Amino acid sequence: MKEDIKSLPPEKLAGFLAGLGQPKYRTGQIFAWLYRGVYDFDEMTDLSLELRELLKETAYIERGELLQVRRSRDGTRKYLLGFKDGEAVESVFMKYKYGNSACVSSQAGCRMGCAFCASALKGLSRNLTAGEMAEEIIAMEKDTGEKCSHVVVMGTGEPLDNYQNLARFLSLIHEKKGLALGYRNVTVSTCGLLPAMERLRREFPQVNLAVSLHAPNQSLRSRLMPVARQYQMDRLLAACREHGQETGRRVTFEYALIEGFNDQPAHGEELANRLSGMLCHVNLIPLNPVSETPWKGSDRKTAEAFKVLLERRGVPVTLRRSLGADIDAACGQLRLCKGGPGKVQE
Repeated sequence: MKEDIKSLPPEKLAGFLAGLGQPKYRTGQIFAWLYRGVYDFDEMTDLSLELRELLKETAYIERGELLQVRRSRDGTRKYLLGFKDGEAVESVFMKYKYGNSACVSSQAGCRMGCAFCASALKGLSRNLTAGEMAEEIIAMEKDTGEKCSHVVVMGTGEPLDNYQNLARFLSLIHEKKGLALGYRNVTVSTCGLLPAMERLRREFPQVNLAVSLHAPNQSLRSRLMPVARQYQMDRLLAACREHGQETGRRVTFEYALIEGFNDQPAHGEELANRLSGMLCHVNLIPLNPVSETPWKGSDRKTAEAFKVLLERRGVPVTLRRSLGADIDAACGQLRLCKGGPGKVQE
């Protein structure tokens, strides 16, 4: 079976090449080619012809087929990237004042079953490899001709449900000869898988943690998010408080404002009480529409009032500017797709 070398961190790649009788310096050469978006071993011109032929026999380079690019009025681009087994994932390129941000998927589909999210409508198909996750960023950079300075793992899937591949991905994009992204410019989002959260804190303390909270109490959260029945809110918030204390980095709480469900003043007061004294930040997101669900996002006036309430209670908070909603690329709108032949652009 051929080796997926794009998913190998440098030390593993070095071991693979040693098994082929190759010197260690070849690792850096090959790694650099992979993250320049080269997919053909024959294009790796600083390798000997003999080594290129050997690599063709023993390895392959994961390549996603760019099936569709949709462009928003606000400059956001949504990509549909297909893989050789027929699976396809959506990812998003966003432009901000501080630089470009890539929102990448970690799974094809999702099994968390959150009630308001399009990603879980068809369940989980499979995990993405580290190479496939990196390929999402490489495809964006090749299409736009621009570098992504920030990465958020907030596309389809629960990243911590695919921890081994996520960890490899984080290491790969951090490598200087890879994408050279600082860990502080990377954010991983989770619905609250506590054991994996604790592992992420130990192994990647500089990576930013975002937690999908979406409710001020256990009762409401468990109606939206099945994971809350396994990892109750008190335990989750205790783990988040500990995360901030140990890493010195604030936790971001994602809070989707749903009309009449979690957006009233009493909800804001309860949320402020629970987060009091914690090193954290609340990111308010008026829920983006998903046609298959009955939930409706709060209007702007209600959202602004909720923000002001939290600010008065001393909770750091922002009201997110929704990017890409006109192309179904906003938070909660990415979904499981299937790949197909050809490339379509809109």
